[in-house]
Amino acid sequence: MNNSEWANKNYYADLGVSSSATDEEIKKAYRKLARENHPDKNPGDKAAEDRFKKAAEAYDVLGDDKKRKEYDELKALLASGGIRGGFGSGGAGFPGGFRTSTGGFDASDLFTGAGQGGGFSADGGLGDIFGGLFNRGAGPRQSARPTRGADVETNITLEFVEAAKGTTIPVELTGDAPCSTCHGSGSKSGHPTQCSTCNGIGFTSENKGAFGFSAPCTTCGGSGEVITDPCDNCHGTGTVRKSRSITVRIPAGVEDGQKVRLAGQGEAGPNGKPAGDLFVKVHVKKDKIFTRDGNNIQVSVPVSFSELALGGAISVPTLNKPVKLKLPAGTPDGRTLRVRGRGIETRGNTGDLMVTVQVAVPKDLDEKATAALQAYAEAEAESGFDPRANWAGKNR
Repeated sequence: MNNSEWANKNYYADLGVSSSATDEEIKKAYRKLARENHPDKNPGDKAAEDRFKKAAEAYDVLGDDKKRKEYDELKALLASGGIRGGFGSGGAGFPGGFRTSTGGFDASDLFTGAGQGGGFSADGGLGDIFGGLFNRGAGPRQSARPTRGADVETNITLEFVEAAKGTTIPVELTGDAPCSTCHGSGSKSGHPTQCSTCNGIGFTSENKGAFGFSAPCTTCGGSGEVITDPCDNCHGTGTVRKSRSITVRIPAGVEDGQKVRLAGQGEAGPNGKPAGDLFVKVHVKKDKIFTRDGNNIQVSVPVSFSELALGGAISVPTLNKPVKLKLPAGTPDGRTLRVRGRGIETRGNTGDLMVTVQVAVPKDLDEKATAALQAYAEAEAESGFDPRANWAGKNR
């Protein structure tokens, strides 16, 4: 998210707080919304998922003092009309380049440097001016060195039961790791030198007419430091390619396609900068017995006609050990019975085991079984039982 997109956002409203809210009030509001609208708590609820994402995006900005200050400055500038007054038709020597057909303006022009009809490029256009205002240069001036390592994504495949119960699994990764020779600094001495161009502040200032703006220092890339004695092992980058194995804990109830984030387990940042994050995408194999519906587990169990007619107890599998399930006498074929608390547990919410009973009809009967069944059929007919008595198609 860059601040060209902030112009149309109302992050305070997304969190339900005022613009004067304290850091603690913002954090409290975010946690409440995240808890109420978390996808695990509202499976399949698109509206709740959207509210969860909006709250997370809002907190990412308002929960960071620097980003919040930039956001407030931008919204205040837009609200004051200062942009329209300075860059309207004929304003500041720019003949009508930033007014739309309705007399307004496209706020994205302020950050892209591509005004409608104005013909301004990123070099010297409004993107530079407003990029400087927020210390975020536009176009080719965005040459600052990375402030953290790259994020990494990897894939793992789990059995159904592993995903349902949670597990730990080793993951092999190859990527940038801190150089062991210079301990990630990139410098032989371990002490980078202050950049003489920007005097260690990471950016330089320029004036363009009536406007002053800043941009990342091109010498040090915005870091404020330069390596004058590069490490022989990493050549001054502070990182080397290495293979490593880490153990990833997969929480119970993870679904197929979900990603597990491990903060700081991605690639190492250059010259001692923080590492990126590791995202583990989970693929779940189909199970021969179980299927899943939210936190509930579904299983179909074959039974005999006599078990349904006379009732009794059958053994059914669960995620752990089998349990006994009582069948009431006269249970119809295809009925689903619930075993509470034997489903998937996520964040304190436990689902149920849903057992569907299905009659298994024998293909071959011995003489004794055949005789007994024929006797039963005769007794059934004498009792007046008609299996199609209430069937809609009986008289058609």
